[in-house]
Amino acid sequence: MSDKQLHSSELDTDQVVAKVQGFFEKFGKQLAIVVAAIIVIFGGMFAYKTYILKPKEEKASEYLFKAQQFFAQDSSQKVLDGDGTSKGVLYVISNFSGTKSANIAKYYAGVSYLKLGKFDKAIEFLKDFSTDAKQIQMVAYGCLGDAFAESGKKEDALDYYIKAGNTFVTDESGSAEFLFRGALLSETIGKEDKALELYKQIKEKYPKTEKGTQVDKYINRLSTEKPDL
Repeated sequence: MSDKQLHSSELDTDQVVAKVQGFFEKFGKQLAIVVAAIIVIFGGMFAYKTYILKPKEEKASEYLFKAQQFFAQDSSQKVLDGDGTSKGVLYVISNFSGTKSANIAKYYAGVSYLKLGKFDKAIEFLKDFSTDAKQIQMVAYGCLGDAFAESGKKEDALDYYIKAGNTFVTDESGSAEFLFRGALLSETIGKEDKALELYKQIKEKYPKTEKGTQVDKYINRLSTEKPDL
């Protein structure tokens, strides 16, 4: 490399260094603040998860455990309120918001209210519940269908029965059951075409299930042309 080229290279390097130094002199304080903020945010998130959320989750899980036992015993009121010694799911929902246990507690609360005939409360909690566990979500949707149907809101009930029937198709028996409820409900509200569609869906997808072996008579009845008067 010639002296001229070497000198030019040194000048370029000096210019780059000067520009970088100038940038940090101008914006260094702001960058330091941004970096510090990022550290605080992520450090705060770690601290929150480790020292607040984790112990909160563990405590909520302890309370939920007894409520789950009441649920298995079909003691709906105890599921909700506890037994005087143990807390119920309503306590978990109120005091441990944001935890996984509180979310699961909403499912138990919704189903328990449904069993107690308090359909509006069942709808309130089941609509606020969601899970990636598709089999449980299927049942939650089905229970919403039942609650809406009992409340006289049959269009909403139909929507949730269909949702339930298409959420976890691996469970053929459960899927067929909820589609069948949707089909029967469709007939009661004058949607015979929808009912026929759902019956046929059961026959096509779940022919070996209990409901799948029963749908032919429903299909034949709805498929029969009505005579002209």
